[in-house]
Amino acid sequence: MLAVILTNGLLITSCRYDDDDVEQTPVDEVEAQLQKMTLREKVGQLFYVRPEVLDTTIHYGHTGGIDVTTADLANIKLQAVNATMRAVNEKYPVGGIILYAHNIGDEAQLATFIPQIRALKGMPLLCVDEEGGRVARIGNNPNFDVEKFESMDAIGQTGDPANAYYCGRTIGSYLKRYGFDIDFAPVADVNTNPENIVIGKRAFSDDPAVAAPMVTNYLQGLKDAGITGCIKHFPGHGDTTTDTHYGYAQSLKTWDEMMNCEMITFKAGIDWGCQMIMTAHIGTPNVTGTEIPATMSSLILQDKLRGVMGYKNIIITDAMEMGAITQQYTSAEAAVGCILAGADIVLGPQNFIEAFEAVVKAVETGKISKKRLDQSVRRILRLKKEKR
Repeated sequence: MLAVILTNGLLITSCRYDDDDVEQTPVDEVEAQLQKMTLREKVGQLFYVRPEVLDTTIHYGHTGGIDVTTADLANIKLQAVNATMRAVNEKYPVGGIILYAHNIGDEAQLATFIPQIRALKGMPLLCVDEEGGRVARIGNNPNFDVEKFESMDAIGQTGDPANAYYCGRTIGSYLKRYGFDIDFAPVADVNTNPENIVIGKRAFSDDPAVAAPMVTNYLQGLKDAGITGCIKHFPGHGDTTTDTHYGYAQSLKTWDEMMNCEMITFKAGIDWGCQMIMTAHIGTPNVTGTEIPATMSSLILQDKLRGVMGYKNIIITDAMEMGAITQQYTSAEAAVGCILAGADIVLGPQNFIEAFEAVVKAVETGKISKKRLDQSVRRILRLKKEKR
């Protein structure tokens, strides 16, 4: 059929063709998905949580926190998705689920649990802390026959980055086999403070020149096994003396001092192409001029990590249920604050429902712009597209 259109006094004729005859403009799959999502679906992508938070019948420790003591978790051991969790998830979609040691029983249990998690609303990715050494949820479980590693420090002492690759490839291979997507490893901190009680032998070395190639080779090992790695804890937890699980910790280094130490390993990871960096809840008063945790600091996350370091991929917080956060902020304040500071993913808020609703409200009132929300969701969806 011939169509005649008069525009600005010009007679334009055009023919209507069948779709097969017209060159189609490709639509970016992620952008198309983003446009279809509701506000709550978008906000849900920003939360990676313990499975327990979806079961509102469970009550944790006297402080209201989830990670108060091991004893508080001794009788929980949630290892399957139940009806309550599915009902809560309908209103509160999640972008990811992190499994801890008490969520993991044996191979048969994981084979049932992980498909149940994947069926939840939000297309959650499966995450775990499996560094090797003392932080290994599967490696330290006697029900799993996997190769164990003494520590990253022991690997660093060999001086051969091929050993870090072997470690990453080995751990990545069994994580992939069991159904995980993301390993919150390796530790990129430089263990420069002998009084450090939280990093220690989890780090490859007290020398960034040794640690940097170990970090990138470990990442490559994970990647070759089909697992996304995450370097941590930016801007460096290795020079602290206290543990952010329980309260305030700080590094007194200046930015120049960090550039000559911690940033060497993080920059190596960034240049390699790491997809995810985890923040530390440490104060850096000689960088920011305040005691604000790095997780909540736009100067650290935006100016330094994205600006100076040139990082463009996902920023995920350390667990927001940790004392360094909960002793200073409510779950609502912490969730909104870290997103405003530049984080893309809020990991493990103490009160998930409160944090979720606070972010929804912040977007509705304009405190968090829709553009800012979409920036984070876009990064997360792109990673999910790669994982499919």
